[in-house]
Amino acid sequence: MGHAGAIVSGNKGTAEAKIEALTDAGAIVVKTPTEIGDAMKDVING
Repeated sequence: MGHAGAIVSGNKGTAEAKIEALTDAGAIVVKTPTEIGDAMKDVING
C-alpha cells in the first residue's frame, strides 16, 4: 500500500491490516489492479 501508510506504526502498518481496516470501513478492496474494472462495474450496477 502507498505512502499514506508510512505514518502508521506497529502492526497497523501491514498491508493485511490496511486491507482489513478498509474492508471493515466498507471500502471495496481488490487483490490486483486487473480486478478494478470488475469491482467498479459491480459498484455502479449495484
